Amino acid sequence: MSGIVQIVSCLDGYDPDALHVDKARVAMRACMTPIAEDEKVQVRKALGRVLAEDIVPRINVPSHDNSAMDGYAVRIADLDKPLTEIGSALAGKPFGGSVGPGQCVRIMTGAVMPAGSDTVVIQEVVKREGNRIVVPPGQKRAQNVRYAGEDLKIGVPVLAPGKFLQPAELGLIASLGIGEVRVKRKLRVAFFATGDELASIGATLKEGEVYDSNRYTLHGMLERMGVEINDLGVVRDEPAQLERALRQAAEGADAVITTGGVSVGEADFVRALMAKLGEVLFWKIAMRPGRPMAFGKVGDAFLFGLPGNPVAVMVTFYQFVRDALWHLAGRNDDYAIPLLTAIAAENLRKVPGRTEYQRGVLFKQRNEWRVRTTGQQGSGVLRSMSEANCFIVLEHERGSVAAGEQLGVQLFEGLT
Repeated sequence: MSGIVQIVSCLDGYDPDALHVDKARVAMRACMTPIAEDEKVQVRKALGRVLAEDIVPRINVPSHDNSAMDGYAVRIADLDKPLTEIGSALAGKPFGGSVGPGQCVRIMTGAVMPAGSDTVVIQEVVKREGNRIVVPPGQKRAQNVRYAGEDLKIGVPVLAPGKFLQPAELGLIASLGIGEVRVKRKLRVAFFATGDELASIGATLKEGEVYDSNRYTLHGMLERMGVEINDLGVVRDEPAQLERALRQAAEGADAVITTGGVSVGEADFVRALMAKLGEVLFWKIAMRPGRPMAFGKVGDAFLFGLPGNPVAVMVTFYQFVRDALWHLAGRNDDYAIPLLTAIAAENLRKVPGRTEYQRGVLFKQRNEWRVRTTGQQGSGVLRSMSEANCFIVLEHERGSVAAGEQLGVQLFEGLT
């Protein structure tokens, strides 16, 4: 044994004929080393990219002690008597003098704290007569003051390599005056669908044919991940065509995704061809939908051979491929799909011994989050995905669920 076979065969609980979902994820990760190549991009272009360098502030943020509220900059020791206003401080226009005993300065949010002051009293509580103010009791030293470096401090790292850059991170980087940032290069992913029954959009369907939808769902899911996409179309169930497609897909790609051709009973040449071109394992995963799956390498590219049924393609992508691709891309933050808790709004049938991903609708009723299925749950019913807003996750050992029981859900919204 060598390579991938050797790695996964050593994993505890590895059984290719009845592989648990969590074991399949572990097996994939164990075989993958994140890409090393990176590039420098403008901060505006870094959204959705994986950071490849430490971000260490060279300035404090904020750069000066400033007011968090509109009000008056005062000395806390003087608040037992009326104060005299001696000037004002605006954001970007500091007060030029110093606050002495019995004095205060009118100050706006973000303005530099005047020398001598240590506290800000909000304007709403102050009584004012001309240039004299009276501050009510109960104020605390340093209230409403933001100190230099309170957000980001010089020399203290704030973002580490592997961080997935979202809008907040772009703003944080920009607040340090950084215009360019080093990120991992984008993953390159090639994919194609297999099957003599698949017809392209615009063609007239012949008897026994169906329009190819898997390439469109794959394209959408990959597009949302921000990878570079190479769609090789539909490949017929013919050895020479399939070999050419696999070789072409693997050339220059980090990962190849195929749909169809991995089920028990499929043409024997699929298994033989994948073995010829690389090292590929065929798994029967203890899950529904999406039991048959292939994983391995063709050339330097990792191969994910997904089932052909439309729903199974989406389920296996989100439960396995997404996780593996983010690992390959170099993310080291928590990108697992959150498993939330809801109450079953109806009885759900389930056979113990496999993990099920039923398509569900999460809704709120009497201040409780409840979930129901979208109805028919066949792996070819793509409408069940369109009508759903979540997966209902029924654990491996769990049996049927009664209405009112708690169960896990994975929301579609925000999924990348």
